[in-house]
Amino acid sequence: MILEIKNYIKISNSIDEILKNSPFKIKYIIEKTGISEPTFFRKMKEKKFLPEELLKIAEIIEPEKVSKEHILKAIEEGLEDVKNGKITEHSLVMKEARDRIAKKKNEYFLDK
Repeated sequence: MILEIKNYIKISNSIDEILKNSPFKIKYIIEKTGISEPTFFRKMKEKKFLPEELLKIAEIIEPEKVSKEHILKAIEEGLEDVKNGKITEHSLVMKEARDRIAKKKNEYFLDK
């Protein structure tokens, strides 16, 4: 836990440099965070972003890491499901998919 807090402090104290070195323009980051421009610049100058705001900024300037984390989490959840026996036979999944497609086709043609 100490390491995480030290990393948070380091990021918080260097956020202005991180943003300057970002491939994104500051205006874009401000727009995506939803923080007003004067408030954003004040927080950047005073180094007083909330943890949630720093997370939002990180998600904006490093979108590939968000995707990677999301994929890894989904894989972990899937492996846990398999471990707990929460699986469905392939043939049943395919049958359900075909049934849903057939139902959609029927609805489409009945509406015409």
